[in-house]
Parts: sequence; C-alpha cells; structure tokens
Amino acid sequence: MEGKVAVLGDADFVMPFRALGADTFAVEQQAEQVVAAAEKIVDAGYALVVVAENVALQADAAFAPTESKPTPCVVVVPFTTASAGFATEALGKVLKLATGINILQHN
Repeated sequence: MEGKVAVLGDADFVMPFRALGADTFAVEQQAEQVVAAAEKIVDAGYALVVVAENVALQADAAFAPTESKPTPCVVVVPFTTASAGFATEALGKVLKLATGINILQHN
C-alpha cells in the first residue's frame, strides 16, 4: 500500500520526520491550531498520521470520524513530556479494532 505520511506536533517533534521526507505540521498547543491542522491532514488523504501525545487529545475530535476506516492510520507517540497515557489508550483502540480484543487492558 502506498500513501503519504503526515506528522503533527510541536516543532521539536516534527523536525526529525521532516528530515525523512514526511509532511510535517508543526503546531503550538493551542486547540484551534491543532484542530485546524488535524482537519487539514484528514482532508488531504494521508495514509499514516503520527501525532505527538501532547497534542493528540486536542486533535482527537478531528480524527474520530476516521477510526473505522482503513486510512488514515493515526499513531499517537509520547515525546519529551511525561506520558499522560493517551498514547497507550490510542494504541489499545487500534489493537482492539484490528484484533477484536484490547490486549493492553489491565484486569
């Protein structure tokens, strides 16, 4: 499968991905800016979206309608700040969609 890769996060997060040739969307942690960038990514038809955990919660509403579709695959990655658990929760959702069970769920 071929497709474009988008990376959403602050300037420090997206810089290494830019060097690899990914399309980057550097944002501050202002909700309006994050949502606008996330909506632009969805509208552009990216296959893979890498999102920094510190902006993922704000971007979640824009990516929510795509959760049941094969693309984009949205991957939330923790970065320089302490993980708030959103990345693990997002990974659990994707794994449940793919396998039918949440293998990360603690009993």
